[in-house]
Amino acid sequence: MGLHVRDITAGAAVSVARRQRGRLAYASGTMAEDAVLRHYLRHGAELLASRWRGGGAEIDLILRQGEDIVFVEVKKAATHAVAAERLGRAQMDRICLAAGCFCDKAGISPLTPMRFDAALVDGLGRVEIIPNAFDAF
Repeated sequence: MGLHVRDITAGAAVSVARRQRGRLAYASGTMAEDAVLRHYLRHGAELLASRWRGGGAEIDLILRQGEDIVFVEVKKAATHAVAAERLGRAQMDRICLAAGCFCDKAGISPLTPMRFDAALVDGLGRVEIIPNAFDAF
């Protein structure tokens, strides 16, 4: 019978590396969301919620801009094109359901004008907003 030895340090190293990548991704995402928020605030929007969770999804930013409620999905990548590719139909569907939950909880009428924007942030921190992005997919 052979003796089975398990190297527990290898698993610990993987776990530490995974946690570090997770922290870096979280920080990078937060910085991208902050840049996008500053963009909207400069254009007269009012922040209603950030990283709002409900209805099986998270909505990065929820703003009021004029009469509109704007639900924003932030995507960060090396280029705006790659960031746009990271937004899939299933995610858009979940965000739409979550938006309905937010409006119900916030007492916002379904007759209120609403839109779903994609905010793309490239590796240099440049922000590109695609208004009504969900209509384009």
